[in-house]
Amino acid sequence: MTNVRTRLVGDRDGVAAEAVVGVVRVWRTAGRLVTRVRDEVAAVVTGLGWTVLALTVVAFVVGYRFGLREVVVVGWAGTVLAVVAAVALVGRSRLVVGMTLPQHRVAVGDPAEVTVTAENPTRLPSVPTTLELPVGNGLVDVAVPVVTPHGTHVRRVPVPTTRRGVLDVGPVTGVRADPVGLVRRELVWAEQEQVIVHPRTVAIPSTSTGLVRDLEGQATNDLSPADIAFHAVREYMPGDDPRTIHWKSTAKTGAFMVRQFEDTRRSHLVVALGVSDTEYRDEDEFELAVSAAASLGTRAVRDGREVTVVVSERTPEFAKRPVYALESLPTVTPTRLLDAFASVGLAEACLPVAEVARLVGRDAAGISVAFLVVGSAVGLPALRLAATRFPVGVGVVAVVCEPEAVPRSVRVAGLTVLTIGYLEDLRHALHRSAAA
Repeated sequence: MTNVRTRLVGDRDGVAAEAVVGVVRVWRTAGRLVTRVRDEVAAVVTGLGWTVLALTVVAFVVGYRFGLREVVVVGWAGTVLAVVAAVALVGRSRLVVGMTLPQHRVAVGDPAEVTVTAENPTRLPSVPTTLELPVGNGLVDVAVPVVTPHGTHVRRVPVPTTRRGVLDVGPVTGVRADPVGLVRRELVWAEQEQVIVHPRTVAIPSTSTGLVRDLEGQATNDLSPADIAFHAVREYMPGDDPRTIHWKSTAKTGAFMVRQFEDTRRSHLVVALGVSDTEYRDEDEFELAVSAAASLGTRAVRDGREVTVVVSERTPEFAKRPVYALESLPTVTPTRLLDAFASVGLAEACLPVAEVARLVGRDAAGISVAFLVVGSAVGLPALRLAATRFPVGVGVVAVVCEPEAVPRSVRVAGLTVLTIGYLEDLRHALHRSAAA
């Protein structure tokens, strides 16, 4: 057998061997104790505390060695500060602290808050305590006064919702520290939670799209020999299906006549949001584009239509070539889609709108209408190029977002360009397109 004992004393059983083993055991126990004390002290002593401790030791050594009374006074002052700091850590908090989030999902601009509750279940009043609550990138100090026995103190902390995103809230941490800041002890009470700030959306009636064609009543202008919506009859031509012959019209005219139908399709909407920073002039323009894309996507999901929402994948910083791929956002429910939009951001290296259109036109089957949501930095030639990347028969609508711009609509071959300056302009622009 080979273990620590055999490595130390071999197979000896004498008093000397037992003494060696005992000394090693005591040494290891003392080492573990010292390590634990060191870790506990290091967890509460701040950088300023270690600096004051080092200066105190140096002041005593130098002051007594060379007889410098002023330096000795500095050492005793450091000692007094150390004693005060140690007294500040004595005792433990009697409070039980909790944190609740009434809403985990809010829209941009909606009020949101975190409720911090401090309860005192003991028979003695608590001492004033300071709690720290991280909210996003900020840190909020929550001052808890003296709580009476079996009392409760409630504090509501507002959550900033001026920008969309995912905010980490918590954990709630109790802090005990001395007035100078030499020591600091933290106690975590509540775990971290998240608040998802959705982009602002506008209600778009399902009839306002006007461009959607499906089996529930919207027919296209394309004619086909077999479908649901009857259009007219025409003369028989070689190659027509004999089953489409309309015999009553044939008997009246004396020539074979066949039925002709309007082609109907199941609507498949595509919403492609540009995320390249070269396509936008500022952050406000991109936020308007995100809100417009979210409004279109959530309206289609609520209508039960087949919808695909995509953004370009980001190319890694040191990649040798661009990544030709798209990221599809979940469209199971409007909430899931808005959750995904809350994390969408601009990228320095990603595909332009024309390449995004090419990839989605290649991969998504049966597209009826495609919405390209971009910024004002994208010109009309780039939008026309993107429209040509979709299959023939797809209605392409480019939504150009330019804050505070006058809304306008331009119709070119195979493309409709809607310029919006405010989010509400999107609803009006789609109404006008439907009427046209």
